[in-house]
Amino acid sequence: MAAKPPAGDPIQDAPEVTPPQHAAAGLPAVGHSLRIAHQQMGVRRTALTLLRVNQKNGFDCPGCAWPEPDKRHAAEFCENGAKAVAEEATLRRVTPDFFAAHPVADLATRSGYWLGQQGRLTQPMYLPEGAERYEPVSWDRAFDIIGDELTALDSPDEAVFYTSGRTSNEAAFLYQLFAREFGTNNLPDCSNMCHESSGSALTETLGVGKGSVLLEDLYKADLIVVAGQNPGTNHPRMLSALEKAKANGAKIISINPLPEAGLERFKNPQNARGIAGGGTALTDLFLQIRIGGDQALFRLLNKLILETEGATDEEFIGEHTHGFEEFAAAARAADWDETLRATGLDRADIDRALRMVLDSKRTIVCWAMGLTQHKHSVPTIREVVNFLLLRGNIGRPGAGVCPVRGHSNVQGDRTMGIFERPAPAFLDALEREFGFAPPREHGFDVVRAIRALRDGQAKVFFAMGGNFVAASPDTEVTEAAMRAARLTVHVSTKLNRSHVVTGARALILPTLGRTERDVQGGGPQFVTVEDSMGMVHASRGRLEPASSHLLSEPAIVCRMARRVLGPGSRTPWEEFGQDYARVRDRIAAVIPGFEDFNDRVSDPSGFALPHAPRDSRSFPTATGKANFTAAPIEYPEAPEGRLLLQTLRSHDQYNTTIYGLDDRYRGIKNGRRVVLVHPEDAREQGLADGAYVDLVGEWKDGTERRATGFRVIHYPTARGCAASYYPETNVLVPLDATADTSNTPASKSVVIRLEQTTPA
Repeated sequence: MAAKPPAGDPIQDAPEVTPPQHAAAGLPAVGHSLRIAHQQMGVRRTALTLLRVNQKNGFDCPGCAWPEPDKRHAAEFCENGAKAVAEEATLRRVTPDFFAAHPVADLATRSGYWLGQQGRLTQPMYLPEGAERYEPVSWDRAFDIIGDELTALDSPDEAVFYTSGRTSNEAAFLYQLFAREFGTNNLPDCSNMCHESSGSALTETLGVGKGSVLLEDLYKADLIVVAGQNPGTNHPRMLSALEKAKANGAKIISINPLPEAGLERFKNPQNARGIAGGGTALTDLFLQIRIGGDQALFRLLNKLILETEGATDEEFIGEHTHGFEEFAAAARAADWDETLRATGLDRADIDRALRMVLDSKRTIVCWAMGLTQHKHSVPTIREVVNFLLLRGNIGRPGAGVCPVRGHSNVQGDRTMGIFERPAPAFLDALEREFGFAPPREHGFDVVRAIRALRDGQAKVFFAMGGNFVAASPDTEVTEAAMRAARLTVHVSTKLNRSHVVTGARALILPTLGRTERDVQGGGPQFVTVEDSMGMVHASRGRLEPASSHLLSEPAIVCRMARRVLGPGSRTPWEEFGQDYARVRDRIAAVIPGFEDFNDRVSDPSGFALPHAPRDSRSFPTATGKANFTAAPIEYPEAPEGRLLLQTLRSHDQYNTTIYGLDDRYRGIKNGRRVVLVHPEDAREQGLADGAYVDLVGEWKDGTERRATGFRVIHYPTARGCAASYYPETNVLVPLDATADTSNTPASKSVVIRLEQTTPA
């Protein structure tokens, strides 16, 4: 019998607030994981499923991309990973009867949490033009609808093919192959909204747009800097790696506007110290930085390193780098007063950080969205690279750059060619292997795709996974853009907001999840993923599919491709859809590093992709060396009476998927419409703890962007800064407020004012 979902949308107008916690995980995390798993899956299914998560012959967690160690615990998952698995392997079902009972107008009034809690989608559903309800449709009819719309376009560039980070390597390769054979590079993906700034900066400076460390490097590091990242909520398994690094003698500096429980202390539920004892204190130095002050901090540290005799690795700089003199001149000009103003830090804290840096022979810098979602994010990350290059901390064990990715295969999607600006060498390889001429003109990223839909330049939107409407900035603009489309299509496992903000016509195509068996004409299949550190491994689901009507993502792409491209396409779509090994053979022929793909992925531990800076201290940049860079110091500032807002996740959340209404580590229960404000900032504005306000965004275009009815919580964030959850606050992020170079939405530095109101 299917598990029963919640009956009604919960009311969140009276959140309960307690002091924030100072340790993460422990028995509460275990209990919460099991409680949600039992609610969704039942006892027996919970045991069978969770014990296969991230195991060598199991399936890859559909949550984050943190890598697995070679020796794995029987419970190789975290609290949020357990939630992600439970929601995919749930016994709850969304059938055609559900859609018959709920018009789209009704569903549009529901919260994202309520929509997701209804369970797994079971059949293809179609919303005809002018209809009030989705109705069941056959797969053949669904592909005919897609084919009719795509072939009627005046140009292939009027179609947008979006990808989320959970798509497998095989599905992603097929998807980009179809889009390019169709004739467009309009392949935006969720990387455009998160780590695009990392890729832009690292490609320019090191020649490879990925991190340069493996998991073992963290265990060898003397110093690990964690900047703009909250592992306790967003990448909880990283805490185990940090704990091991600490046991090996590493020091940790945390740089964040908010104190984060996971970085303070970790109670590892896999050992007695974590369950019964006090756990492990992780952070040795917490730098509570103002939002967006990171570039200024790293620039000053670089100045101080240059001024310390013998602190730079002159041999490495001379042999392997370019642009040192211009960088050094800019660094030596760094000003203490400006840095203290930009960062909000004390001079003593920076001096202490410098001593830790100089005492370390092997340093790693990890970062996430706190560094990547600002106007000046790319220069900030380039300054991080400068910081590491100065002391030779690239290409040696225990040292390097570590951008920590989100979705479990977001890095693999990019490796497979999901990119609106593909390299000519990649397109050349596709042309040689498949015998057609791929388009060379750059396509739309996420922000440009929204503009194109808004302006009528794009007419069909196809999403392979994800929740595009909820994930994107400037919510009202994004929703209007989607409604302007002729057809919107979403390949999904569960309901989300994007299914109820539709084009003139809409399709929901239900697909297999990571947990489920995938059997095609060629027999049982498996897929592969790439983790955040460039390790590729297999993923095999074992559960019975949620419905007999589900198709796998590769099968959906292959059947759509044949319907749209017709018999004139020489690509063996039928063969690819029946046997994924044949897809891997062609990946091996096109993408460097995947030679003998099928043989190498048979190793249960997987294999590492080549990374020239890490492997040989060679740098495939325009200069042939690692590039020092110099850029003017930038940092966001809010006018008097205003605050800088960063959008963030709650603990009961993964990206736009809401698992519950609590944020346990921050002391918030049963509420998401909250804004965290420093007590002194709140008092200056006459706002008591518990007052209600509207958040009003201020941007140079003069447009008022308003998020209504938020409870003020006095919270120990950095002065002048505030924090609130997305997607509720995405409405405040202007579409045109993006990072230079990468075009990533600047969601971490939004100028707002607080207008007092009354509870809804």
